[in-house]
Amino acid sequence: MPENRDPRPRRRRPLRAAVGLLVLLAVVGYFAVQRYSNGGVGAPYCTAAATAGGEQAYEMTPEQAANAATIAAVGISKGLPDRAVTIALATAMQESALRNLDHGDRDSLGLFQQRPSMGWGTPEQIMDPVYSADIFYEHLADVPGYSRMPLTVAAQKVQRSGFPQAYAKHESDATVLTAAFGESGTLSCSGPAPLRGDPEKVKAELVRAFGKEALVDGRSGAPAGRTAPGGVAEPEISLRLKRDGGPAEVRRGRAMAHWAVARSHELGIARVSFAGNDWTGGQARGAWQRKGGGGTSGDGGPQAAPDDEVRIFIAR
Repeated sequence: MPENRDPRPRRRRPLRAAVGLLVLLAVVGYFAVQRYSNGGVGAPYCTAAATAGGEQAYEMTPEQAANAATIAAVGISKGLPDRAVTIALATAMQESALRNLDHGDRDSLGLFQQRPSMGWGTPEQIMDPVYSADIFYEHLADVPGYSRMPLTVAAQKVQRSGFPQAYAKHESDATVLTAAFGESGTLSCSGPAPLRGDPEKVKAELVRAFGKEALVDGRSGAPAGRTAPGGVAEPEISLRLKRDGGPAEVRRGRAMAHWAVARSHELGIARVSFAGNDWTGGQARGAWQRKGGGGTSGDGGPQAAPDDEVRIFIAR
């Protein structure tokens, strides 16, 4: 009968809620420890910030950062404006979440979900981020006045998606990414120090993303991208930009420096130096440091590169 029911079960709900909250806090705490313990060498992640102060930021995995860096690098190497890079990044964010997918709707593949049956290339070509970004930009450049169009309209002219308005929600984050790679923002990546890398592979990937000009000394026109001999902590690739090359050359240098950071885990890049700032893998929670700051290594680290030089140090 109702009057004989034990009231205690009713009191279990608050207890269950409290237990659930404790479990949630434990999970959040675990990931916080993974991210920030040991100077930020836990689970790898990358952060793009539109300005040095980081007022606008976008977080992503190293895989996403590497793909975003490739998209930006291809656009910058083609001399396209920031608006083109933003359109391309927002499109890839919607189509694949910046992942190089080997599947999709019907025969869609890759970062931009391009279809071999629609003339975008072979499956092998489309699965190459450099190729897929390059052909996206080619189609975008053929759209008259694309830089003055709303992003959704410009992207749709290329993609012909069934949901063109979906691109709009990524415009703000894509703008942050564009600034990080080409204007005055930053891209930082945390996690353990990268493992051993191959300087020749790094050079080859630089050429694929930025073209042969990446390994040409902008000051003399001679072959650049030299790898320093023994006597340094890590093999070094030095990329010298055009002296007094103006904003375009600074933009290219910034893009190469942040490209190196974004691909550091994959390519074994230990340190990057550009414009008086150093990034060192496994230190300072992945943040860039002014020369002489807390992020420099015990052996003194690389000398901070001037504005017209990017220095990339390979782990060994």
